[in-house]
Amino acid sequence: MEVYQIIRKLLVTEKSTVAREESNKYIFEVDRKANKVEIGQAVEKLFKVKVIDVHVMHVLGKKKRTGKVMGQKSSWKKAIVTLTAGNRIEISESL
Repeated sequence: MEVYQIIRKLLVTEKSTVAREESNKYIFEVDRKANKVEIGQAVEKLFKVKVIDVHVMHVLGKKKRTGKVMGQKSSWKKAIVTLTAGNRIEISESL
């Protein structure tokens, strides 16, 4: 699998910002078929950093109503990647 197919996007939320500042952890939305080893290698290649640990979790899609019809959003996979002490990923948070 390509590196750009594994890492979909970097999640920027209040919780992920606190984790990034306090313990150098970054949270990504990743491909559902990717495993921990592939995710770690993809982050190292894309951002040129050293990965210590990868935690992966499945996020179930929420049920949504549109008028009378009930639908469901797609389920997705989230990865929490811990980097070594000296490494950082530069994020541009422009408004």
